[in-house]
Order: sequence, then structure tokens, then C-alpha cells
Amino acid sequence: MGGAFLAAALLARLGSRIELPTIPLFILAGILLGPHTPGIVLVSDPHDLEMLSALGLVLLLFYLGLEFHMDDLKTGGRKMALAGGTYLALNVGAGLGFGFALGWGMSEALVLAGVLGISSSAIVTKVLVDLGRIGNPETKPILGIIVVEDIFLALYLAALQPILSGATSLQAALMDGGKAFGFLLLLALAARFGTKVIGRLMNTKDDELLVISFLGAAVFVAGVSEWFGVADAIGAFMVGLMLGSTTSGERIRKLVHPLRDAFGAIFFFGFGLSINPGDLPSVLWPVLAAVGVTLAMNVFAGLAAARVYRFGAGQAANISTTLLARGEFALILATMAAAAGLDPRLAPFIAGYVLVLAVLGPLAAGRSAWLARILPGSAFSRAATPELGAEPTTEPLPEPEPLETSRRSG
Repeated sequence: MGGAFLAAALLARLGSRIELPTIPLFILAGILLGPHTPGIVLVSDPHDLEMLSALGLVLLLFYLGLEFHMDDLKTGGRKMALAGGTYLALNVGAGLGFGFALGWGMSEALVLAGVLGISSSAIVTKVLVDLGRIGNPETKPILGIIVVEDIFLALYLAALQPILSGATSLQAALMDGGKAFGFLLLLALAARFGTKVIGRLMNTKDDELLVISFLGAAVFVAGVSEWFGVADAIGAFMVGLMLGSTTSGERIRKLVHPLRDAFGAIFFFGFGLSINPGDLPSVLWPVLAAVGVTLAMNVFAGLAAARVYRFGAGQAANISTTLLARGEFALILATMAAAAGLDPRLAPFIAGYVLVLAVLGPLAAGRSAWLARILPGSAFSRAATPELGAEPTTEPLPEPEPLETSRRSG
């Protein structure tokens, strides 16, 4: 554990000197010190860090929920659903078509539809935090798309599992999907109507008790969510959504920072442990083609979301690049595909595809102004904010008022 933390910190420090984001460097540390690379092996079995990696994902999404105010769901639910649905339609549809084009089989195409269609919640969250964009206007649709993706994810996994396992019972598939949807509905109702009660239960002046309370709540609900067939990340997100609206929300946001950063690093390090660089050359060209498809679909999806929210080209570019990375869900599908005995090329393809986008995504997000120069911004210029302007510029976008400040003033 100590070696994992120190290796991730050392590479991140070196990368910061040349302005590289931390996410790909944490992943690189896992690849270099994992069982698939010659030399020093810190962790011979990636499953040894499985629980700590899961905790990192839970804390990243819990923090995301803290920053996503309940009023955002109440006032922008329709726009959020439209933007998220459009994103899924473009990316999942393109992934399914790409799978059929490869000719690997029906089950493989369904797996690839999910791999190419769903963004990495963990990487998206980390990118928003690292770039200081939590309070930006385009962050609301980005988070909304993530929420829609996670809801789709729960239903998609429930539907895909019987197909991969060869089950022919439609009733079993419907029961799994209904159980997941029912639990999601329960979480949504608790977030909508139970905030005051939860706030009273969490309210304490002792920081130690508050940390134990919110950490226990986030991890417990994440575990129960997974048992119901819902991604653990969405359970943690919903807990953060509830607690962020309580009187303790501001203190929780400050107290969770070091936990989020430490275990988030372990999540990405563990992600790197699972990648075998030796398998990548055999699927190089399909990986590059899939990356090209994803880049194109994300640009179209970013433009569509910008039109829904009447944003300018700068915000459209931010949406497109921030949602580019793929990660934890793709690895879950790779594991399911291997267990189901699908095409052996699928696992190295997914690993290579995820690795390329995990590196490319944060880099592209930090340089989204380059994309904004070539996007059609005039169609959305009426909604461009005065700070950003209607036309994209080569200068970095100024930071808006922090989200916490705007909440207090509101």
C-alpha cells in the first residue's frame, strides 16, 4: 500500500512539471508496478486492492453528489434527461454498430455497445476537480449525463447478464431490471423528501463523528445498491446528493477531500494493475478505430447538449472532452465477457481502448479550447455567458464563482 501511494505520488509530481494530469500517471504507476510488466512487482494480484479501489470510486462519486444540488434536479430534469439520452443514443448506438462491423458476434457487439457508450464517472469527476470546473455552467449537463448513464448502466447490466450467461428466462431478466429500477426509485424518493430527516441524523459538532457518519452512510448505501443490481457508484452519488443539501453539507465537503484524493489515487492505480501491455499490439487497429468513433460521437453529443442548454462553443467543447474517458464500467464488462467465454480478443481490446481514452480524455479536457476553435459556436451564441463570450478564444476560461459560495448567497 505504501509503495502504491508513493509510486503514484512520484509519477504525479514528475508529470506536474510538464503539466500532465494526474489520472494517466496514477494508471501508469499501476501498469509499471503490476504483475504484467517486468521489474518490480508491488501487487501480484490486482484483486488484493479490489476493496480499496471500490472505496476510491465510492468516494469520488460521493463527492460528486455533494456538489450536485437538489435544485439542479428539480429545475433541469427534462434538459438533463434529453442531454443524457442523446449522449447514450449516439455513443451506445455507435458502439453497437462498431461491434457488428468487427464481426465478432452478437454478444460481443452488445458488450462493445456498453464499452463505447458509457463514460467513466471516476475520471470525469477527477477531471472536473483537477481543472477547477465544478462551478462552471456546463458542469450541470455533464453531471446530468453521468447520472443518466448510471441509471442506464443499472438497467443495461440487468438485461445483459442473462444474455451472456445463456439464460433464456425473460421473467428472470425482467425481475432483475425491476429490482434495480425499484431501488433507484427508492433512492430518488429519499433524496427528494428525506433530506431534512437525514440532516438531523447527521448533525453533530464533532468532526470525528461526522466523518464516521457520512463515510458509513456512503459505503453502506453503495454496498446495498450493488446487491440490488445498481452500480455502487450511483448509490454513493445519491447519498452525497442528500447530504450536500443539509446544514452539514459544507463541512462534509471539506472533510471528504483528503479521503477522496487518497483513495481516488488507489482506484486509478488498481485500474493500471489490471492492464497487460503485452496484449495490446494484437488489437491495435480496432482500438484506434474505436477511439476515433468515440471522439466523433462525443463531439456530436457535446454539440447536442450545448444546443439543449443554449451554450456556446466553449462549453460544448468542455462537455465533449470531459465525458470522453472510459473506465470502470468497461472493465466490469471485460470481466463479464471473459467469464461468459466470449471472443478472447475482447479483453485486450477493452483494456487498450480504456487505457488510450483514460490518458487522452484528461489531456483533451485540459485543452478543450483547441476544439472550441473549430466548433460551430454561432448557433449557441445567444446563451454564451459574458465571461466566456460567444466566440471561442485561445486563452483559458476564467473561473466562475465557486459553487459553495453561490449556494450560500442563494
